[in-house]
Amino acid sequence: MDLQDQLKNLFPEHIHEEPENSSEATNGLWIQDDPLLCKYEKRKGKPITIIDGYTGATEDFKALAKELKTTLSVGGSYKDDKIIIQGDYRDKIMAILKSKGFHVKRVGG
Repeated sequence: MDLQDQLKNLFPEHIHEEPENSSEATNGLWIQDDPLLCKYEKRKGKPITIIDGYTGATEDFKALAKELKTTLSVGGSYKDDKIIIQGDYRDKIMAILKSKGFHVKRVGG
């Protein structure tokens, strides 16, 4: 008897609802009409990528920052409504954001 069967015995009137197959990241984030700006800079001689221009909720942008950092396996931070990623990952970031439905504009070099 597995855990699901035990729970059914304990709570027979409970109806288990399966989550939808659509991805949480796309449904949870607000897709805006204006493009996100993907910039490249050097700070203290090291390259960084900055994503700016999101007009949705701060929590959504922080979740997007975390997802980008884990997908690319790089460090970064969220400051002043900007996502700062260590390294030059503009092309990969733009591909990830476009697959989520965002409009992305490349700024600089």
